[in-house]
Amino acid sequence: MVVTTMGVPDETGADPYGPADPCGDPFLRTRFAIPTLPVTYLRRDRLLGHLDLAPAAPLTVVGGAAGAGKTLLVADWAATRRTPVAWLTAQMADKGRGTFWAYLLQALRLAGVTLSAEVGLPAEAGRVDDALLTRLAAELSARKAPVTAVIDEYDRVTDPEIADQLEFVLRHADTGVRLVLVTRTEPLLPLHRYRAAGAVTEIRNDELAFTPEEAGDLLALHGMRLPPDEIGALLARTRGWAAGLRLSALAAQGERDPRSYLKEFEADRTTIGDYLIAEVLRRQRAETQDLLLRISVLDRFCPALADALTGRADAELILTALHRENAFVEDLGHSWFRLHPLFREILRAHLRARHPGLETELHRRAASWLRRHGPLVETLEHAAAAGDWAAAAGALVGDLALGELLAGPRAEPLAALFAAMGPEPRTPATDLVRAARALSLGDLDRGLPHLERATRELEGATNRPTQEPNGLASEPRQEQPEPAETAAARLGCALLHVLAARLTGSPARAEAAARRAEELKQEVPGRLLDRHPELTALLRAHLGAARLWAGRFTEARAVLTAVTDHGRTTPTASAQVRAPEPVSPVRTRAPVAPGRPSTAQVREECLAHLALLDHLDGRPGRAERKALAALAAADHTDPSTFPGVGPATLVLAAVATDRDELDRAEALLDAPPDAADARPPVRDPVAQALHALVTARLLLARGDTEGALEAADRTVVAEEPSPWAEAHAALVAAGAHLADGRPELAVKLLTELPGEDPLCLVGAAQAELAAGRPAHALDLLDRIRPQHTPGPLIAVRSALVEAELAGVEGDREARRRLVAQALREARRDRLRRPFKETGPWLRPLLATPALRPLAEGWLLPGACSPDGTAAVPEPPPMIEELSGRERDVLVRLAEMMSTEEIAADLFVSVNTVKTHLKSAYRKLGVNRRHDAVHRARELGLL
Repeated sequence: MVVTTMGVPDETGADPYGPADPCGDPFLRTRFAIPTLPVTYLRRDRLLGHLDLAPAAPLTVVGGAAGAGKTLLVADWAATRRTPVAWLTAQMADKGRGTFWAYLLQALRLAGVTLSAEVGLPAEAGRVDDALLTRLAAELSARKAPVTAVIDEYDRVTDPEIADQLEFVLRHADTGVRLVLVTRTEPLLPLHRYRAAGAVTEIRNDELAFTPEEAGDLLALHGMRLPPDEIGALLARTRGWAAGLRLSALAAQGERDPRSYLKEFEADRTTIGDYLIAEVLRRQRAETQDLLLRISVLDRFCPALADALTGRADAELILTALHRENAFVEDLGHSWFRLHPLFREILRAHLRARHPGLETELHRRAASWLRRHGPLVETLEHAAAAGDWAAAAGALVGDLALGELLAGPRAEPLAALFAAMGPEPRTPATDLVRAARALSLGDLDRGLPHLERATRELEGATNRPTQEPNGLASEPRQEQPEPAETAAARLGCALLHVLAARLTGSPARAEAAARRAEELKQEVPGRLLDRHPELTALLRAHLGAARLWAGRFTEARAVLTAVTDHGRTTPTASAQVRAPEPVSPVRTRAPVAPGRPSTAQVREECLAHLALLDHLDGRPGRAERKALAALAAADHTDPSTFPGVGPATLVLAAVATDRDELDRAEALLDAPPDAADARPPVRDPVAQALHALVTARLLLARGDTEGALEAADRTVVAEEPSPWAEAHAALVAAGAHLADGRPELAVKLLTELPGEDPLCLVGAAQAELAAGRPAHALDLLDRIRPQHTPGPLIAVRSALVEAELAGVEGDREARRRLVAQALREARRDRLRRPFKETGPWLRPLLATPALRPLAEGWLLPGACSPDGTAAVPEPPPMIEELSGRERDVLVRLAEMMSTEEIAADLFVSVNTVKTHLKSAYRKLGVNRRHDAVHRARELGLL
């Protein structure tokens, strides 16, 4: 053994008192030098504070990927230490154990650690005596103050014997040394022992990643100040990787528009690409490089999927090793991984350069594997990327996910994905997808031919080409679909037939298609139906809309309510969205948008149609509440392609017209395109008829009888007429004729209608009175069948006609009583329009002392002073303005609804209702329900 004493190295780094290492070569000074910090280095106090905990533990590990900022962080910390730090860059670790220990001993001596001659230096490059290590540990343990030793690039220590020797010295040196290891890989040390004893401080990749504040400060050091959203985008792309941020900032400094550069730079064309290729990719074996290039087409992957792309069976070992080595492979848990975004960009660029054309094949392989084992959304993305539209459509239809093209949080991205599909190939699945995309926009001309062709193919599926009416032959399927996939395709086809029947106004065909769908459900695996509740919801929604068009209100309400009631018990997104799941033979469903179950949008549409049913039943208050509930839910959705032209908004416009709030009604009809439930115009007869009727009623209320007649006469294209649409159009036209002094025409329009719509009977009675035939009017009123309690609008209009009839017969007391009844019924829902449309006989009657209190504040401007002039009393001001939800609760309170009923009506909890009530009481300055309603009426809130 060669024994040396501490000397002062010369400029070569050699010890002037003897050979430096076992081979007699001088020490290289650079191996002991603490790295110099660059000018643009950002000191990160949170990490320095973590390192300050190092003296409390014998071992500190700073581990992370290449360029994570490990070395500079520890160098910054070492430079701030009051005591010397022994620094060793372990680039000589592969030259033997003796050489490694010779360098480490020299680093200790250079840091001022006095070692006796008995410790000495290793005599051979490949070995070190146990006695040397024992003496070293003993002398270190005798120190009063511990020495800090930093070993940088410890990942170069691949000899387990060196690790064992280092652990021996660390353990027996006791408190005499604090060891800091800077490494890219998991160090060869029994870390589990140190963790169990609480004797190790660790800083890993996640903690080394820059925070938004740190990233902003770093960019500021490079002369750039970015807004938070741009910093967030850069962090998402770099994952807070220190080298990526620094190299991006340096490159941006030379650009004319640094901010645009940071948003759009191509990683493979920057020094970031050069860095990752040199520091990560080229350090790997050929098999590992090949795997990395192939999996770069994947957003995430598991070993089995990676094997499918490489054709080998070694992915699990390679991926586990890459993650352990911090080689930019991130572990997502459950054996799923992903590449660092920048690394993935660079790998994909190299894949295209090295293997042109391979990327498409890799996407095809990924889609094939995911079709059997993975999430549907990833299957579709890879099939689309491969241009294999038959596979993409087959996966969507076979998974029973066709309904997701029609409604739900994935409708828009799915539509965008399949927008790239051309006219070929032609398979039943591609035709169904094309039909669904067209019908979702109400485009029957494009959608129906595809649907009919798919139906023929599915009902008589064969591998032989089938000659089509247009002379084109559909392509034979390359492989027979699974029975479950065929059943799913037929069920999806039935769904589209129900939708098509709804859009064409054919309730009979909708019923037949719905019955066929129920039969096909028995052939589809239950797991598919459970995964796609939106399909059942859509079937019910479209059937309900078709029944509504047919005027079968009770049946329509039943099926629509089934959707809304089920929607209230749908699990929340927090219960649906989970961490990446392990792959199993049963394909798992991709998470939906947070807070948005797949049936939520369908439920909103059904709520809007239920609101319309309430409106047609003469119950404006209920109609308004359901419409507002639909809009409140739609406020949280993305733009939708579900058929409709804002039925909830149209219902609100109709209610506003009933209340004589004409400006509000007009504003709702002219709602901007980005309104909560505004959607592209489609051929939905219910929505078209409703729009025409509300427009006509508004024009009539404004005195434009000609415009009202024109609007009411608008043709709605439908295979079967709608009784309520025809009845209400006739009612508006009759009102226009009455306003223009043509009661006979009004009578003719209303009495020739089939069926006995209560509002039309009331309208006809009013027309008969105007024509001077009170007996006929009385007969019509008697024909109103009290099968159930009439809605407020029907009750008000009926009472006013009866009051007019009583006046004709000279019964003033009955007339007063009936008007009072109408006022009480109308006041709750503020139904002003029926009174405005009544003849001039009503106005002086409302001014009488007996009736004016019932009309003032909502129908009349206010009380009369003794001199006969109008006086509007000013109620005491409220403490604070009521919120929209508090007003909703008060409206229901005025209807004598219980707390539980209010909660159910508003789709909220009882506790939430109680909270709103307490707040409303406080703002109104009351303590009881009755007082709250009374005060709200005083203030004109009810």
